[in-house]
Amino acid sequence: MTLDLSRTSQHNARVLTTAQALGGASPAIIVSLGGLVGQQLASNPALATLPVSIFNLGLAIGTLPAAWVMRRHGRRLGYLFGAGLGMIAGLVAAFGIYQQLFVIFCLGTMIAGFYASYVQSYRFAVADGAPEDIKPRLISWVMVGGLFAAVIGPQTVIWTRDIVPWAPFAGSFVAQAILAALAIPVIWRLKSATSTRASASKTSNAANHTGRTLKEIARQPRFILAVTAGVVSYALMSFVMTAAPIAMVGCGHTVGEAALGIQWHVLAMFAPSFFTGRLIQRFGVKTITALGLIILAASGAVALAGLGLEHFWIALVLLGVGWNLGFIGATTMVTTCHRPEEKNRVQAMNDFLVFGSVAISSFASGKLLSVAGWELINWLIFPCVAVVLLMMLWEKRHQAMLTGV
Repeated sequence: MTLDLSRTSQHNARVLTTAQALGGASPAIIVSLGGLVGQQLASNPALATLPVSIFNLGLAIGTLPAAWVMRRHGRRLGYLFGAGLGMIAGLVAAFGIYQQLFVIFCLGTMIAGFYASYVQSYRFAVADGAPEDIKPRLISWVMVGGLFAAVIGPQTVIWTRDIVPWAPFAGSFVAQAILAALAIPVIWRLKSATSTRASASKTSNAANHTGRTLKEIARQPRFILAVTAGVVSYALMSFVMTAAPIAMVGCGHTVGEAALGIQWHVLAMFAPSFFTGRLIQRFGVKTITALGLIILAASGAVALAGLGLEHFWIALVLLGVGWNLGFIGATTMVTTCHRPEEKNRVQAMNDFLVFGSVAISSFASGKLLSVAGWELINWLIFPCVAVVLLMMLWEKRHQAMLTGV
């Protein structure tokens, strides 16, 4: 039974990694072009970045209904529905560009955010029913898909942005819809990762309960730590990354140098996924999560050390690596906080909090940079990291008291 389950989990990891590469390209396209299209279509220049912010908002809002759909209809049907949303999003955004309608374009990016809420849960789906000892590696495999998405998205923009000469960038959003369509036959191959024994147990228990309440689950110190680590890892990364290109140009560096820095940052975000799972297996999830947070703090220290190009680039690379270790570690911790019948609600609540914080950070970053400067952006990293590290020490002490060690 364990062998069959392990094979199913590895099959699903390959499916979801491929789906991640296709679905993860959608945010890359929106982040690359959202501001440029906003400048063309918005009547007020201050609204130019609104499509990207609305995408992040749609991602946060979409996590809860996505969980409901998957809980009611299963992972595969839920992800097929999500891919359908991805197709609609690209076509709506392209139509908005073609018709020069800013509101319609923003509607398309919001629907793309709903699609992204399904894509983001691939990292949890790969752990469904998997043996505990291989969960970190499976999650890392799916995150590797983000590395391919970081290449597919920008290349899609380069090859398709001028396909429709009278509607610049519309072709890229049609291509976004095509990428979502390509994900459908991939997702169709997703298998149920619940063993026969587990299914029988679940069926026998379903009449008795549907799991603990969210309030009860949220009181667990382990869950509080996992969510806080995820929020801090992702929100800090988004907060600093959003401000970095503006700060680089403001310090006299070229737009090309800023773009290259972001490219290395994105590669650093996903490349460690090849070995993050093995590190978690060897050294423990909390140790690797803490290491990720410390690397995030190191990125802030490098950024504060100077304003040279090397300071920005090294800081952005460290920011990406720290995010990878911290976020994969936090995701792994969340999978240990719920029972099978509770997974959709718990994972949705986690993602709502994580990506809600990301949406807030993306709105706040540019404004804070203009008001307080690049230095304050980086100083804020340290207290956030310190809070999570202190929570880890407290949780470790709490567990020791419970076990009497």
